[in-house]
Amino acid sequence: MSIFALQSLVGGFLDEDLQHFNKKFDDWCVQFKTYEDAIEVVKTLENQENIDIVEITPLSYPKYFFPTLQGTIYATREVEDKIVCVVEPFMGSSFRIAICDLKTKHVRLTNTHYKSIPSVEGAFTSFRISNF
Repeated sequence: MSIFALQSLVGGFLDEDLQHFNKKFDDWCVQFKTYEDAIEVVKTLENQENIDIVEITPLSYPKYFFPTLQGTIYATREVEDKIVCVVEPFMGSSFRIAICDLKTKHVRLTNTHYKSIPSVEGAFTSFRISNF
C-alpha cells in the first residue's frame, strides 16, 4: 500500500493548486497511484529539477494512513501486519508505543509510559503484537 507525491527539494509536498508546497502531507496534496502518473504531471511543471517524486507508505508517513494517530512520531516498523510507532502524544508527555492496524485503520496506544527515548527504544526493538 503506497502512493506517490511531489516534493520540493527544500521540503514540502505539492498542493492541489500545483503552485504551493505544504509542510505536511495531507488530503490537499497532489497524490498519484503510480510513479508513471506522477512523472506525467512533473513534465508539465516549471522548475522540474526542484521537484522529486516520493513514495508515501504507512511506514514513511503513518499519520496520513492513520488520521487518529496524534503526536510526534520518532520511529516506525512493521510487525505482524501492523505498523508500530514510537509516539510522544503531546509535547513533554511520556513516550508511548502505538499499534496501527493496516486493515481497520484502528490505532491503539499501549498502556506503558516511557520517560526517555532509550527506555522506549528497548521496548520498541523487542515489541511483539502477541504480548498485547
